[in-house]
Amino acid sequence: MTISFSKALGVHEQALVLRTQRTALLANNIANASTPGYKARDIDFQSILSQASNRNVRSVDVAKTNARHLGGFSLSTRAEAMYRVPTQASLDGNTVDEQIENAAFARNAIEHQASFQFLNSKFTGLMKALRGE
Repeated sequence: MTISFSKALGVHEQALVLRTQRTALLANNIANASTPGYKARDIDFQSILSQASNRNVRSVDVAKTNARHLGGFSLSTRAEAMYRVPTQASLDGNTVDEQIENAAFARNAIEHQASFQFLNSKFTGLMKALRGE
């Protein structure tokens, strides 16, 4: 019987990848808070995650050197960054609101950790099942 990682891990793998991408975007926004003309960007996490879960894009050819090796899979979920609509743009054209960005970054960090813990518990459960515990 083969293990289907997409069924075993659920949406947590894709969520972790998207949270990591969002962390980079939010960090860029915070770093460029005083850069004239910088436009804040973000992703629509919920819609991208639901699209990624529905598509289930996990195919890549991996060379197997033994018939007992598991086939590889690749998560090709890539988020399209969109420009954030500012509540009030600054005079220099910068659209970063540091308080909003810091709050979004903190929330994303907590949700990233939660996704990681869910994924870790899935792997722990799989390992126990394989060991017969």
